[in-house]
Amino acid sequence: MAQIKINNLSFQYDSYGDDIFKNVSINIDTEWKLGLIGRNGRGKTTFLKLLKGDYKYSGQILSPVNFDYFPMDIKDNTKLAIHVIREAIAPFDKWEEELELYSKDPKYMKEYGDVLDKYLIHDGYIINELIEKEVRKIGLDSEILDRTFNTLSYGEQTKLLLSALFLKKNNFLLIDEPTNHLDAEGRECVANYLYKKTGFILVSHDRDFLDKIIDHVLSINKSNIDIQKGNYSTWQLNHDRRNDFEKAENEKLLKEIKRLKVTAKQKSSWSDKLEATKVGNGPVDRGYIGHKAAKMMKRSKCLEKRQDKAIEEKTKLLKNVEAVDRLDINNITSNYDTLINVIDLQIKYENELFENPISFKIKQGERIWLRGKNGCGKSSIIKLLMGEKFDYTGHIDKIEKISYVSQDTSFLNGNIKEFAKNKEIDEQYLKSSLIQLGLVDTQFEKNIEEWSEGQKKKLLIATSLSEKAELYIWDEPLNFIDVISRIQIENMIIEEGITMLFVEHDKCFGDNIATKIIDIV
Repeated sequence: MAQIKINNLSFQYDSYGDDIFKNVSINIDTEWKLGLIGRNGRGKTTFLKLLKGDYKYSGQILSPVNFDYFPMDIKDNTKLAIHVIREAIAPFDKWEEELELYSKDPKYMKEYGDVLDKYLIHDGYIINELIEKEVRKIGLDSEILDRTFNTLSYGEQTKLLLSALFLKKNNFLLIDEPTNHLDAEGRECVANYLYKKTGFILVSHDRDFLDKIIDHVLSINKSNIDIQKGNYSTWQLNHDRRNDFEKAENEKLLKEIKRLKVTAKQKSSWSDKLEATKVGNGPVDRGYIGHKAAKMMKRSKCLEKRQDKAIEEKTKLLKNVEAVDRLDINNITSNYDTLINVIDLQIKYENELFENPISFKIKQGERIWLRGKNGCGKSSIIKLLMGEKFDYTGHIDKIEKISYVSQDTSFLNGNIKEFAKNKEIDEQYLKSSLIQLGLVDTQFEKNIEEWSEGQKKKLLIATSLSEKAELYIWDEPLNFIDVISRIQIENMIIEEGITMLFVEHDKCFGDNIATKIIDIV
């Protein structure tokens, strides 16, 4: 088995003062199915881009394989899907060379030998058959290859591009958050497909998805990077145990640091008091007192230096505990028992959206999970409840104080002060919520459009927490949100007992917080 060797890797952006990575040394087996996890802003995507050579760095990255990144850029999405996929695998003028490599690889001959033999006999672009075979493995009908790429759904595009990358020879895939906007069925298909593959790093915040696929975890922690064997659940168990141990050790260290500081202060105080006795009247030997005070002062200064050094060394040990604050929320208990009442709802586009009209109620304390395939109308229901104009029939009653989190972040811009003012929420409360969600103060110095997608989603959630509301309507709030923050948000929702209507494809999140499920067909 070959290994990717990373030695003393260090990197920082020119505009930032702090290192993103410093002297990182790890080895990655090219056959691993490696899950990459860490809080938003820790450098997961940066790490992948360093591997593929997008940034300059110090140290070494030695790899016997090529790196390919998902999602890749598509040069022309108006072409047929088959042409997009063929170009993603290799430029047309490289096909002869590419297929020669396939034909010499025992693993590929075993799986695709019939197709490769046919190609070598007929000397034509029979590679299409190779693609069709792979596409069927990820749960798609091969007829999809004859459709224009930009007419395909996000889920179909994701599956096609993943299958294309796994057809490439001698590559190691860097798969960056493939599940965003995939529905439950799409995630299941991709999980089953990736489970049968090897040789990739997968960035995902979906715990259930990771558990079905990976055999190792690379975690970017507060002060280091480490690799563990196992799936996400194994890592979480070890992480919690380590956190509990480090918290206990940190408490001991903090007590010891406090004791050392008190001792240093006392010694300094004694020498000061003795020095003060040199001044005054009376039959005393001032020279002797001065000599003794100077001696004690010198000893005090030496002791103080030793204690300062001890304090500094012990402070360095307070390193890797992941602080997860309890989230605050401006929740208001409603005076009404029923907050939303929907009767015989049918939304009309060119045709009626639902097989049958939909009716449901949301009562105080309930958390309703709207589930269904992408395109079934979940977001349309939410947008209608939030006041968007649709052609519909039926009856809707709802309360007024609703806080909404949308899927879209493209409208976010400007600075945090202007944003809070426009939203009519308290700026300090908003910043406090964002810090609780793992952002740092320096983030607020940047314009919001410069934030990562995960940080933008946290801004929408923090805004919702800051608004005084009786009901929370969240439409896919967890896209790009890290695992630790997901658990943090879950705990807040359960502890506060808030009333909620939500759409979310993270099965763990939905299972943990929902009190009722409505399946849309």
